[in-house]
Amino acid sequence: MQFSEMLKPENVRIVQSVDTWEDAIRLAVKPLEEGGYVEPCYADNIIEATKKMGPYYVLTEDVALIHGRPEDGVLKQQFAVTLLREPIKFSEDSFEVRLLVTLAAEDANSHIDAMRVLASIFCDADKIAQIVSLDTAQEVYDAFVEAAAE
Repeated sequence: MQFSEMLKPENVRIVQSVDTWEDAIRLAVKPLEEGGYVEPCYADNIIEATKKMGPYYVLTEDVALIHGRPEDGVLKQQFAVTLLREPIKFSEDSFEVRLLVTLAAEDANSHIDAMRVLASIFCDADKIAQIVSLDTAQEVYDAFVEAAAE
């Protein structure tokens, strides 16, 4: 599945802050739930997995790839992007995160091409710095789409 099919403009949001890491997960999953891509239990399953394994999805400073397993409530494949103006820590010793990319994957393989695009973004500190400084959800969406076209 192409990246442009996996991220829709309505699934990109900018929020000032959240109180807890659990709130961050629920907020990051919400566009996928509202769009019918995941069941309401998806966020709860990710929160439970985090309590057992720690914040396995925090990749680097500013970036988390929020995801659960397909059987945790995924209905259709899709991404959502949530940008927090004020960073959140998912544990005392984790990085501060502002960019939450949420993945709903139907299986282990069909999202691989889209993940390559994300990997190229996540490995580029300048690109991340640019994205977290953008002003509107449309600008954030456009930055991801442009990165996919490179």
